[in-house]
Amino acid sequence: MKTLTEQLATYAGYHRDPRNIATHFVGVPLIVLAVVVLLSRPGFMLAGLSLTPAVIASLLAMAYYLRLDLRFGAVMAALLALALWFGDWAAALPTAQWMAVGIGGFVVGWAIQFVGHWYEGRKPAFVDDLVGLLIGPLFVVAEAAFMLGLCQPLRQAVEQRAGPVRHRVAA
Repeated sequence: MKTLTEQLATYAGYHRDPRNIATHFVGVPLIVLAVVVLLSRPGFMLAGLSLTPAVIASLLAMAYYLRLDLRFGAVMAALLALALWFGDWAAALPTAQWMAVGIGGFVVGWAIQFVGHWYEGRKPAFVDDLVGLLIGPLFVVAEAAFMLGLCQPLRQAVEQRAGPVRHRVAA
């Protein structure tokens, strides 16, 4: 399994334009929320707990993030817990509204992502490695930490491998 630095550096290699990174701060959370919403039905009770595909997928993702790094894993677990709460709320809506929230968020989130990759001039990371779909949310959290001045040794290691953030100049 790749380390946190390796995963972030690989993903960052597809995201060096600040406009693309900015779109990810909107698009990635929308996509995550939309997926959680759509996976929040159907649900069933198991030992007094509501279990949905969203809960199972989130627990697996949390385990992966925690294995990569405890600090980032804890932040991701908290964010996924919030997404699950929102997904549970949306799943209780009438079917048409639940689907509108889920599908609408998914489509809008991906549209924003593709605008960012147009600025980048490069395809999304998941095209070459599906793990990129799991690393995207972690990348957003890491970029937020970097912007707050946190985790500077990690930032330096990622930039050493992926290069600095810079505006792409069209050829």
